[in-house]
Amino acid sequence: MSQPVPSARLVAVRDAPLSVDEVLAAVSDPRAGAIVPFIGIVRDHDSDKGVTSLDYSGHPTALDRLAEVVAGTQQLPGVLAAAAVHRVGHLEIGDLAVVCAVSAAHRGEAFDACRHLIDTLKSTVPIWKHQAFSDGTEEWVGLP
Repeated sequence: MSQPVPSARLVAVRDAPLSVDEVLAAVSDPRAGAIVPFIGIVRDHDSDKGVTSLDYSGHPTALDRLAEVVAGTQQLPGVLAAAAVHRVGHLEIGDLAVVCAVSAAHRGEAFDACRHLIDTLKSTVPIWKHQAFSDGTEEWVGLP
């Protein structure tokens, strides 16, 4: 008999600053022996170019797709809860771009599931990054 998949405790695409504490609280569970977060931060470079800022744009289906990714993560062995929040709009260096977390009974399951969550999010959720570089050039990342 299979266990029912719990509904995601937190899934959001927002144009406001993100909170690590909010995401960690969303996956908190007394059965958890581990909570593994991933925090994506806007860095000041990409490859050999200086980044001055970036903008994230999301397709209207981004939230639904993100919910599917989180639900899929929650079906992985040992996972108790998963949550993910992605930022859209204008971001500066040091701003949080994405925060996700997974709780599980054991650390190995939590690490594996969090890696799955962020990797699947980045490869399938239609959110695109527009980077501005210090040399005046710009680039879109993740466009289909």
